[in-house]
Amino acid sequence: MTAVQSRTGPQAPRTGRLGWRRWLGPVLSLALVAAVFAWFLPQFTSLSDVWTSARAMTWIEVAVLVVAAVWNLATYQFLMMTTTPGLTFRQATVSTESSTAVSNTVVGGAAIALGLTYAMNSSWGFSRSRTSVSLLVSGLWNNFAKLALPVLALVLLAFSGTTTTGRLIAGLLGVAALGTAVLALGMLLRSEAAAARIGTGAARVATALRRPFGRGAVAGWDLATTKFRARTILLLRARWHWITLATLASHLSLFLVLLLALRFVGVGADQVSLAEVLAVFAFARLLTAVPFTPGGLGVIELALITGLAAAGGPRASVAAAVLIYRALTFVLPIPIGLGTYVFWRRNRSWRRAPNSAPRTELVPETV
Repeated sequence: MTAVQSRTGPQAPRTGRLGWRRWLGPVLSLALVAAVFAWFLPQFTSLSDVWTSARAMTWIEVAVLVVAAVWNLATYQFLMMTTTPGLTFRQATVSTESSTAVSNTVVGGAAIALGLTYAMNSSWGFSRSRTSVSLLVSGLWNNFAKLALPVLALVLLAFSGTTTTGRLIAGLLGVAALGTAVLALGMLLRSEAAAARIGTGAARVATALRRPFGRGAVAGWDLATTKFRARTILLLRARWHWITLATLASHLSLFLVLLLALRFVGVGADQVSLAEVLAVFAFARLLTAVPFTPGGLGVIELALITGLAAAGGPRASVAAAVLIYRALTFVLPIPIGLGTYVFWRRNRSWRRAPNSAPRTELVPETV
């Protein structure tokens, strides 16, 4: 009894500390969201004015916005299909919508969504390596787009004569970051030795993390990394242009929803130009690289409203457009994702044995 107490006694404070840290992130995220919607937005404009601006839209404008929002949701699937040879449109829809719903509702949901994607693809017969290549390539191209859009926006602003020193510096930093990322990817894919060194380094880190738990050393990661590199090169050589096109379509369709919302609530091009809208949108998208809150809730609204109002948009109209935009791009995927998740859990007709998904010329038999 005494021995058991001596072992379990010291663990109680540790568990308490771990629980406190576990709740710190969600509490801070909720506090940030509450501050934006309960304090900032009412300080910025009247909610009644926001509602008045939103109700001023015609039914045709509402229909166009809904169509644009549905198209935006569909573009997510094109990228997943392009980076996962053999994945059907319906499977991509179930996977992307379900994972998006998780990311938008759970603090740290990106990691959970990642696991959900692996689980879904695995149930349809796709190996972990095929899913890993897809997630890596799509993630890299999405980050490339996030870095490239601010540069494009600043170029357009420069042609319109509204560029400033601060915007120019931000654009140069964006070019440098994008160039560095592309160069690093190119060096990694070009050198098999570099890929092997990355695998060896990752194995050392994993071994060090496993040692306190009495686990043995991991091995073979250098070989796995080089194989992973070869599969990535095979995919990029055949489909890099389609992957780039699908990524641009996804980001620009998201921007289109925001632009239409602004124009339909009465924010004209003479108040906030297309280039200015793109600049604010692009820099707000960069904030999503740091997961302060699920789906950037609160953070994105704050960045868009302040940025567009500073560019010259009326406060009430800007706030109304941003809230409509977020309702269509952040809130709408949540119930859709819940439905697709339930469908995946119940539907058995798509299930396949492990690693038995259809092969293509981009998927060697050894994958």
